[in-house]
Amino acid sequence: MSIKREKEEYLERLWTMKEDQTDSMQTLQSDMDMDSHEKIIQELQIDKLVQAQGQTITLTQAGEEKARKIIRAHRLAEKLIFDALGGDYEAGACEFEHMVNTEMVDSICILLGHPRECPHGRPIPQGDCCKQAIKTAECAVMSLNEMAVHQSSRVAYINGQNNTARLNKIGSLLIRPGCMIKLEQKKPTIVIQCEGADIALDETIASDIYVWKECTKERTGCEKQRNCKQSGFGFMRRRRGRAIT
Repeated sequence: MSIKREKEEYLERLWTMKEDQTDSMQTLQSDMDMDSHEKIIQELQIDKLVQAQGQTITLTQAGEEKARKIIRAHRLAEKLIFDALGGDYEAGACEFEHMVNTEMVDSICILLGHPRECPHGRPIPQGDCCKQAIKTAECAVMSLNEMAVHQSSRVAYINGQNNTARLNKIGSLLIRPGCMIKLEQKKPTIVIQCEGADIALDETIASDIYVWKECTKERTGCEKQRNCKQSGFGFMRRRRGRAIT
């Protein structure tokens, strides 16, 4: 492994340690390569990416910015692989984070509908494209339960914030970004058709599924998202007649 990649791995781990509210040098050392630990820490200090004092270590402002980009790429890669293939996404994401540039990461983020969480339930750091999306989200997406009966649309993203179990339930039905759905009924329960399968959902679940809608204002701000919504992963087969609550 190159020294550059090793340093990036350390920055990534320091970011997750911060999320877990720990700055223990011992925790970092136990998780990383013992042979090169001291060398990597020294390199990161020379680059002014970390501050180490005694048994504590934290990211500097420059270190946080660099780590944020690595984490963003990694978690978007996990989401992309999970949504597309539904399989083991960790190994591919680890390679992806070291190889892509910001523009490619933003393009993937737009394609996925600016997801808020990775499949593990950890937050995905926002990029510039997400900040733009917040401004135009009102004209870009709506929740599934806002759809009209017999209306069809393509899934933009699943809002699994703070509810990983619910996200996993939706994922088990392979309702994922890019899939075409049609709202068949709203009462007495919400029923959608997804690639030939009928799926019953309660209102809470439906409110977490966001679909693309036609832009009627701020057209320029939505253009990239409308272009990307034509791409997606609508090839998975569903089991007929399953309900989720």
